Amino acid sequence: MTADIIPASETTSELHHLKAAARKSGKKWLLIQPVSNTSMMVDSGRVSMPLNLVMVATLAGKLFDVDFIDERLGDRIPDDFSGFDVVALTCRTLNARRVYHIAESAKKQGKTVLLGGVHPTMSLDEAQSHATSVVYGEIESVWPELAEDVINGTMKPVYRAESLKPMNAMVRPDFSYALRSRSSSKYSSRIPILATKGCPVGCNFCTTPTIYGKNYRFRDIELVMEEMHYHQSRLGKNAVHFSFMDDNISFRPGYFKDLLSHMGWLGIRWNANISMNFLHDPEIARLAAWSGCDLMSIGFESLNPETLKSVHKGSNRLENYSAIVRNLHDQGIAIQGYFMFGFDNDSLESFQMTYDFIMENRIDFPVFSLVTPFPGTPYYEEMKPRLRHSDWDKYDTYHYMFEPKGMGTEKFLENFVKVQREVYSGGAILRRMKGKRLNWVWLANLHMNRFTRSLKPSMYL
Repeated sequence: MTADIIPASETTSELHHLKAAARKSGKKWLLIQPVSNTSMMVDSGRVSMPLNLVMVATLAGKLFDVDFIDERLGDRIPDDFSGFDVVALTCRTLNARRVYHIAESAKKQGKTVLLGGVHPTMSLDEAQSHATSVVYGEIESVWPELAEDVINGTMKPVYRAESLKPMNAMVRPDFSYALRSRSSSKYSSRIPILATKGCPVGCNFCTTPTIYGKNYRFRDIELVMEEMHYHQSRLGKNAVHFSFMDDNISFRPGYFKDLLSHMGWLGIRWNANISMNFLHDPEIARLAAWSGCDLMSIGFESLNPETLKSVHKGSNRLENYSAIVRNLHDQGIAIQGYFMFGFDNDSLESFQMTYDFIMENRIDFPVFSLVTPFPGTPYYEEMKPRLRHSDWDKYDTYHYMFEPKGMGTEKFLENFVKVQREVYSGGAILRRMKGKRLNWVWLANLHMNRFTRSLKPSMYL
């Protein structure tokens, strides 16, 4: 969806009207973060706070009574929904089957069922068949209309914003809804936060332009600082660790540099997903380190220039890869590097080049995934005739979706397992991590050493 940005303006009178109507309706919401059915390491161990669902709770909580369940923590989803009027679920492709099962159960009990998140937006027709209504994209931009229809019982099949609200209209997420769980200690200590939304780049395998638009929106830096100060006060310490959930926080270098300049005075730690657009500039690495960055997650994706070109990953320039790594490592910033396999240009040489790059550049925490065309993206439409199945449980980037033209299935999967085992062998870990400070990245490597030794090609089918 390409949508214009409009000024935020929920008038005071409109808000009072909704609150009064909501009190009369007395409707109660149940928000559900479902677990994933995948067999791989998803939703295991400590999980991140579900920021988008917390935002729904924050908005809904101003008008309605809200209960919040995170099934990943072990929270139990009730069989009987009689205590609720609205059951709202967030959905990714890999847990769509689980979400639809819950949604159908709630619908049979006469409840208003709302579905939102990436998969319902990208697979709208499918999701509509399981829900009363689907929220297309972000809920903030359709909230007044949606809330009024819930109050009046006049639900529309789809809530889709013609225009997206600016980031400055975003209310501060109230984490207390999620923290009510007796198992909330299973949440990561890293506080999720947003400074920007949207991405104009347009990689053909990415869902972001559809969910958040191609326009690049950002919050005033003062508002980001206020939110960080709030969490420092809430937790009673300065050294809070934040995780930016932005898809492309560095797209506007001027804004990013200004943000880092302000963050440097807070005494926080932070990590983020970072585009390579301008990380070859040593000044950025120095500024990031000064502002408290301890890890950057970078999508290297492939060492093959033809592959990068085929997926429109124009921001990745192979000639800059080593310089980017060196700049960050010189400042003590660890790198979580993402590498994808399964493109048609992949060959035995692709695995060797990736291994050599990781070892020569001492990538701290390599993450390997299989190419996964997600529904609704241009790449999915392109690859649809070749897909092995549409079992959404396996759309976790760890299952084999199609056979690349350059390699047979057996040979490909053997080498996919081999590169992971070799990168995470004891000797390779010592070579990559020698001299680096002992922290959670070391522990993650040791965990991956155990995990990769158990891998078999059949696990990816």
